[in-house]
Amino acid sequence: MCQRLGYDFNDQKLLARALTHSSAGDRRQVSKSNERLEFLGDRVLGLVVADMLLQTYGDSDEGDLALRFNALVRKEACAEVAIELDLGVALFMSAGEAQSGGRTNRSILGDACEAVIAAIYLDGGFEQARDFIERFWRQRLVDLKKPPRDAKSALQEWAQGLKLPTPQYVLVERSGPDHAPSFIISVEVDDRPPVSGSGSAKRNAEQAAAEAFLLREEIWKEDD
Repeated sequence: MCQRLGYDFNDQKLLARALTHSSAGDRRQVSKSNERLEFLGDRVLGLVVADMLLQTYGDSDEGDLALRFNALVRKEACAEVAIELDLGVALFMSAGEAQSGGRTNRSILGDACEAVIAAIYLDGGFEQARDFIERFWRQRLVDLKKPPRDAKSALQEWAQGLKLPTPQYVLVERSGPDHAPSFIISVEVDDRPPVSGSGSAKRNAEQAAAEAFLLREEIWKEDD
């Protein structure tokens, strides 16, 4: 695992804790799972990514930087890095959690990735954590040449501008196993026909529904 991470731990117990899901032991012994490391890793990641964004997109306004930042530090992005590192196979978890798909659960993988960042930070210092984040987030950051579009915010601003009611999001369907769920959510504004969107998380489905609404009403264009 150290070879995949590109970092050799002085204290292997830190790495083991970063890879320990709460299901692996007594829930009262939270210090033995990666939950608190996840909390710290999220903050270290945020600081490094914010600094990288200012260096790369220093001429962008705060709103554009915030959209890029949110896309890069969200749980889904951390899960993608965890998959790239194949962290799932190295996780310590209960047999039941593993059998229910825990090793491929994107939320668990995202948490583990953040915990690994914290473990590197505690073991080797900030510069080692920065180096790890730079290696796995740099290309993702460069690929965000345009800020991600925030469809929900755009739809709400459009509705407010026309003095219409706040867009209403309704869960239409949830399917799939717990480790790989799928959601269909519809959005309705005033008396306009609702539009549906799907995604692997509720917020993704809401964004998809909002974008579909904006495109249908020709508020956004496909090539924007």
